Amino acid sequence: MDLKKYGYTHAIKIEESDLLPGRVTEHQRGQYTVVTPHGETTATLKGAFLYEAETSGDYPCVGDFVLLNYNTSGHSQIRELIPRRSKFSRADFSGHAAGYVKTIKEQVIAANFDYVFIVISLGQLFKISRITRYLTPAWQSGAQPVVILTKSDLVPDTAVYLTEVESAAPGVPVHAVSSHTGYGLEVLSPYLQPGKTVVFLGMSGVGKSSLLNALMQQEVTAVSGIREEDSRGRHTTTHRQLFMLPGGAMVIDTPGMRELGLFDIEDGIKTGFSDVEALFAGCRFSDCRHESEPDCAVRAALAAGTLAITEWNRYLKHLRENKFVESKRRNAQRGKRQK
Repeated sequence: MDLKKYGYTHAIKIEESDLLPGRVTEHQRGQYTVVTPHGETTATLKGAFLYEAETSGDYPCVGDFVLLNYNTSGHSQIRELIPRRSKFSRADFSGHAAGYVKTIKEQVIAANFDYVFIVISLGQLFKISRITRYLTPAWQSGAQPVVILTKSDLVPDTAVYLTEVESAAPGVPVHAVSSHTGYGLEVLSPYLQPGKTVVFLGMSGVGKSSLLNALMQQEVTAVSGIREEDSRGRHTTTHRQLFMLPGGAMVIDTPGMRELGLFDIEDGIKTGFSDVEALFAGCRFSDCRHESEPDCAVRAALAAGTLAITEWNRYLKHLRENKFVESKRRNAQRGKRQK
């Protein structure tokens, strides 16, 4: 099997002749499905690699390229992670005791993708705040975010939604599609080129499964709707998996996440809110808190309407959450050192 079809472009010198490169296409209950030059294999973690993963929390994930001992008659063994070129992470809080977080680790959801499709429904779940919340970790991932507005057949006119999203996410491509009618799917072809990988992000019920089925041209995952009593989506994707589309592109589908614990998103904040942070240079004081200081460029922009209060509040919210996660992580590390 040609791994180049799976996006493998690494030129790595393998010291041990029995190690093969491969790409993780599925992860369930400690077992990994890996595509290798010899075909597909089931793999596990053992020994020093497992100990290192348990210590750091950095387990292989769907989309990872790995080196493994290939076994023709049983489980293969993953030995090494090949460095990632992009990744999507969230904070994993664990070890709660009496309200105290003992550990906080990075949980990598997907890796080595070229585009992040932020999937939002034009039905009951449409909220700009959900889009902007996903944008920061999408920028942080190192890939290009793209907003996909699904279920366009449910609204009479998509133009107003496109304008609203484009205003809230400048520089981010936005497309309205309908998996039911096929409307707009052709505009996604520039992203879905052979060897390219897309990761789907979004809450349950926004149409990720329907979109995947439409792109696969067959039903590969179950589809479920929205609960009428609370407009929540029912979980249909139960684990992460990489699918090869008929045209040669790949899609990593992820379970819907109602809560997105942001992790180490400083670079993502700088990219996603570059227009906000550009204002800071205009403040009289370099340590301006943008509250009551004189000649504050941020307060002037808010008063003039050139900076929307909603965008400013979103920026502050992301800063607070990033600071909270970093504080918890430092406290956890300090606690470990004191033991």
